Amino acid sequence: MTDNAIPGPLDPEELQIQYAKSFLLQTDNSGLSLYEHLSALLSRILSERPPNALEVFESLSAELHWSRLKQGSDVLRAPREESHTCRKAEVQRALFSRGDGEGEESEAEGEMTESPLPNLLDLAHLLQQGGVNLGRDEAVRISLALKRLTDTHPLQVCHFWGKILGSGGSYLVAEVQFREGEDDEAEEGGEEEEKGEVEDDVEEEENEEAEDLPPKSTYRPPPVIPKEENGTGANKHVYYVCSEAGAEWVRLPPVTPAQISAARKIRHLFTGNLDAPVITYPPFPGTEINLLRAQIARISAGTHVSPLGYYQFGEEEGEEEEEGAVRDTYEENPDFEGIPVSELVESLSNWVHHVQHILPQGRCVWVNTSVKSEEEEDEEEAEEEEKEEENEPEPEVGPPLLTPLSEDAEIGQTPPWTAFLSTHLIPHYALAVLRSNLWPGAYTVSSAKKFENIYIGWGLKYMPEGYSPPAPPAPQAEYPSGPEITESTDPTVEEEQALKAAKEEAEAAAEEMEEEEDEEEEEEDD
Repeated sequence: MTDNAIPGPLDPEELQIQYAKSFLLQTDNSGLSLYEHLSALLSRILSERPPNALEVFESLSAELHWSRLKQGSDVLRAPREESHTCRKAEVQRALFSRGDGEGEESEAEGEMTESPLPNLLDLAHLLQQGGVNLGRDEAVRISLALKRLTDTHPLQVCHFWGKILGSGGSYLVAEVQFREGEDDEAEEGGEEEEKGEVEDDVEEEENEEAEDLPPKSTYRPPPVIPKEENGTGANKHVYYVCSEAGAEWVRLPPVTPAQISAARKIRHLFTGNLDAPVITYPPFPGTEINLLRAQIARISAGTHVSPLGYYQFGEEEGEEEEEGAVRDTYEENPDFEGIPVSELVESLSNWVHHVQHILPQGRCVWVNTSVKSEEEEDEEEAEEEEKEEENEPEPEVGPPLLTPLSEDAEIGQTPPWTAFLSTHLIPHYALAVLRSNLWPGAYTVSSAKKFENIYIGWGLKYMPEGYSPPAPPAPQAEYPSGPEITESTDPTVEEEQALKAAKEEAEAAAEEMEEEEDEEEEEEDD
């Protein structure tokens, strides 16, 4: 048989098989044929070998159909995003979880040592009677968040400071004190600052040696006011914040006098992002985390008060107190018997500030910035001593600790505080409520022997006349004025003629004098 031979007719059975196969290979709009579907279905049945293959035949066929279904973006809706409530619940779920055996260990430890965890439910109940309501659900969540903070840090004191609201999120603030010698983060921060200063000094010296710098400017910036040490003044306490109960607690850095001074000149709503820039005028030296810390220091200094006699100065401290020194510590008075609620409401003299006042310098204790180091004194030996005496600053003095509220200054014609009873219907069980008009959102609720301070607000101070940013400073002189660069006025024609005539007369008089001298010399020679 040759290659060009015509094939013989097919067997009728083979022909029917080919017709049937071609029919099964027909595809629809999806591009899939019945032959391919049956092949895949039979292959799956043979590979899995289910005991009831006939019963699951239809379900397996449906699964294959669904597995080939492609979701078109123009047909189906976009997948539903997870709601904020679900995300919030996922974050707070960890607060209510407890590992195996953790509860028994914590209870045993609680019996052995006192826990710094505050009883926030009791605080919320006290505040609710005074008209400041946190809500039971939120109080429970905040209490669990504070428990996580006290369990993960060596704290001696933990207090719920309050809640600062923001445009994009709020901040829960916890005021804490570490056990003595166990605040490692503060020591590391101080070492990093010192290293940074040393590196900056070295870089400046290298740049000065490597490049020929232009003449130095005669402008001298104001001296940098040093910040107060940790555990003193405005940095007496450490503060942690979180965006919501269950989120991670973030430690706020120490506050500097420059940040407090700048915060007094601006008004800025918080955004809920600690790393957000603070774009204001005058410029603020830092981000939102620094502004938050500065506002907390200002609010604490102005609104944290207590009944008269609840705190007292220590006897040993009073004996060793030096003249002119500022008292910065106190202790609870064990003999305090309480003040009736009616008297707390009637007179502000029964309330005192127990947080140090922040001076205009931005510190609680004034520091003389005109005292210079030996190097600076050597560089400035040529300056006059009279100017230094004239520029000597006057020490700033503020009200001491435990000063009565009756001495607070008014805001225009508005009193700084408003005191009232929590209820007039049942005065026997009423509480004394003190509201700050200077910092809206600051409250103090007190019974006879118990009191609590809290702040729930936007972190803005009350301004009766509205806010107006300060004017920019006056422009500085571009160069020193003197006779060398001062232009003289051009003379008039009459002045030039008079000057010319005066010169001619002077020259004529000088010639006459010379002639007379010559004649006298000749006569003497004769």
